[in-house]
Parts: sequence; structure tokens; C-alpha cells
Amino acid sequence: MIRKTAFVLIIVVLTGSLLAMANDAPTGVVNINTADATQLQLLPRIGPALADRIIAFREANGPFGSVSELVAVKGIGERSLANLEPYVTTKGATTLDTKVKLPKSPTNDDA
Repeated sequence: MIRKTAFVLIIVVLTGSLLAMANDAPTGVVNINTADATQLQLLPRIGPALADRIIAFREANGPFGSVSELVAVKGIGERSLANLEPYVTTKGATTLDTKVKLPKSPTNDDA
């Protein structure tokens, strides 16, 4: 009986921790067709240089037809796109107002 109670208690604590982490995640999106450099820098792993390249690409080629077109911008590959997709749109207003920080990738020091 004690083991069952301890197990249930652990599950409750872990669930609460996960919910707290999920509630801390930024919400909202950045419209890549209208955002300025400051708004673009709210996106994960987008700094000033990459924000400027997104804007320059948009000015040279017109508005993005879809989010997947971001891979045409130098410095954005498939992995970056996967990280950006939850936070970007090509329609509507920019509603993201907090920098999105992704967890650090694990290193392969053991290899």
C-alpha cells in the first residue's frame, strides 16, 4: 500500500512540474511577412544578423507564401525551421511578446 501511495505521489509531483513548465512557455506567433527585426529576434535562435537576412529576403522576393519558405534564407535549415514553426505565421498579427528560448542541445562529449 505504501509503494502504491508513493508511486501516485511521484506521478502527481511530476505532472505538476510538467504543467508548470508548459505554462512558462511563451505563447503567440510572429508574422514573418510584417515583423520588424526586434519582433523576429523573439523567435528561438534568431539574432540580429539572421533577422536582418529574413527582412532582406522578404524585401527582395516579396512576402513569404508559407512558413516553409524560410529555408531559403541563409542560416535557416530544416532543423531551424522545425524549431521556428510553432512560433511563426504568414498571416495575422504578431502576438509573441517574449523571447522563445529552446533547451540546449545535448553534446556528444561521451562519443
